[in-house]
Amino acid sequence: MAHTQATDVLIAGAGPVGLSAAAELRRRGVRCRLVDRLPARLPYAKAVGIQPRTMEIWDRMGLARTFLEAAVPLRGQLIYVNGREQARIDLALPPEVPYGFAALPQYETERLLEEYVASLGTAIERDTELLSFTQDADGVTARLGTASGAAEEVRARYLIGCDGAHSSVRKGLGLGFEGGALPEEYMLADVEAEWDLPHGYGIRSSHRADDGSTDDLLVCIPLPGASRYRMSMLVPPELSTRATNRAPTQGDGVAHGLEGGRAPELFHIQAVVDRLAPSPAALSRMRWSSVFRISHRIVDRYADGRVFVAGDAAHIHPPTGAQGMNTGIQDACNLAWKLALVVHGEAGPALLASYDAERRPVGEEVVGRTVRHATHGIETDPDDPRTLMLREAQLLVGYRGGPLAGSPYGPADAPQPGDRAPDCAGLTTPVATYPLRLLDVLRGRTGHVLLLYAADTADLAEAADAAGAAWVRRVRGGSPGTSDGPDPGTGLQAIAVLAREAAPTASGTLAVPGYRDAAGEFARLFRPDGPTGFVVSPDGQLGARFPLAGTTAALSAYLVALSAPP
Repeated sequence: MAHTQATDVLIAGAGPVGLSAAAELRRRGVRCRLVDRLPARLPYAKAVGIQPRTMEIWDRMGLARTFLEAAVPLRGQLIYVNGREQARIDLALPPEVPYGFAALPQYETERLLEEYVASLGTAIERDTELLSFTQDADGVTARLGTASGAAEEVRARYLIGCDGAHSSVRKGLGLGFEGGALPEEYMLADVEAEWDLPHGYGIRSSHRADDGSTDDLLVCIPLPGASRYRMSMLVPPELSTRATNRAPTQGDGVAHGLEGGRAPELFHIQAVVDRLAPSPAALSRMRWSSVFRISHRIVDRYADGRVFVAGDAAHIHPPTGAQGMNTGIQDACNLAWKLALVVHGEAGPALLASYDAERRPVGEEVVGRTVRHATHGIETDPDDPRTLMLREAQLLVGYRGGPLAGSPYGPADAPQPGDRAPDCAGLTTPVATYPLRLLDVLRGRTGHVLLLYAADTADLAEAADAAGAAWVRRVRGGSPGTSDGPDPGTGLQAIAVLAREAAPTASGTLAVPGYRDAAGEFARLFRPDGPTGFVVSPDGQLGARFPLAGTTAALSAYLVALSAPP
């Protein structure tokens, strides 16, 4: 068996979640290897919905434009029951949200992320499968196998399982994966439809029997390309795994994902469209099709020692609302910045426990909500329309009360520690002749950002000095990591935001980067209570909120929460 040089993090699975973990680790200078058992990415439009929150994360990475140019907008959903329109849901968000809902085939998402990861020096090692692993106090020893039959032993400090619903990492850890399966079987197809329905709208058309149960279903999601849709529907009896005696699982009791065996043909899809489409449609150019099953499960913990699971390896559920891939990508980003701090010696290993504490409640909520929506329809959700849209967009994901969320401060209904840091427009500098968004200011930064808001430049300068001293004293005193790559930049960047009433040129007199809240949008959305500081974590959540006069104490408390070495 061949032996290789140790790496910091081994990632099993190179789908959107594994690629996101690799991207976030590499741009912070953490060495990683990314292995996948498949010889090439699958050409299937499985996960297609991209949520606004994921776009914000990609913006922070500098990838938003790449995805904006590839995706198509999702404008809403038309809901029909027994041939009549029952609801029209417009995917409207508040004007301060920078991105809308979008659709892109999963293989394109993977291609764009793979190109980005390759630009950072890491390539996917394909045809390479994680066969087994063990862990000890210092790291993980993994055994990899390739299609040629060669085996390799790899030593890593940490292992992340992003290897899907039938995860080898999850099984190797012996994690519980409780839940169940929907009784229905479905088929998927990537086709073109010539009809007169409005562009950019998804379609959900069902037939209800006399007892109120749904006995026929058609769901269509628009994709890039003329009249192209991913369609899903109930499987006909002749394609059912029950009828053909094919095993509905991969031997692990988890009936989830694409099934092998006979694939639906175009006439199978056309027959359902003829029954349920709200207007006549002729289908053509079917790129692929498959039968699939849906389960709803979640692990009992997201980590065990130095091994973690993310994405479908940790949680599976109905595809309603396009929550799965996006939740997995956010799992990966939450974990990656914490691993980077620990690998670089800027935080203690106890920080990694916050991954399960923050992300598992999110997974539990997503599993429960998608099952309800799949069973009863999103139109039956009790939330008001605004809250429903923000939740579907994953803009309400938060960690209030979590291990890293500081004490509340300021108005109770203002963004508090644990909440998403809102974006805002109208930030100006003396040099730029156009206003910026907060996302423009955060783009490319890999560490924590401290936003200091005040009208008086003296208050801002004093707070910036106190913040720098606190961070250097608590973090940079730790032992440096051993990773290669660019300067990880995982520390703290202080940025001043001057109140609207400050002089337009005042930001140019500060020792830290400064912007003026010329439109008053920062004050409206963050709702500072006088001179106020905000810690923004690397994944865009508020870690702390405090009066500028208490900067030293607030940052010291946050650093204790990060378990930084003294």
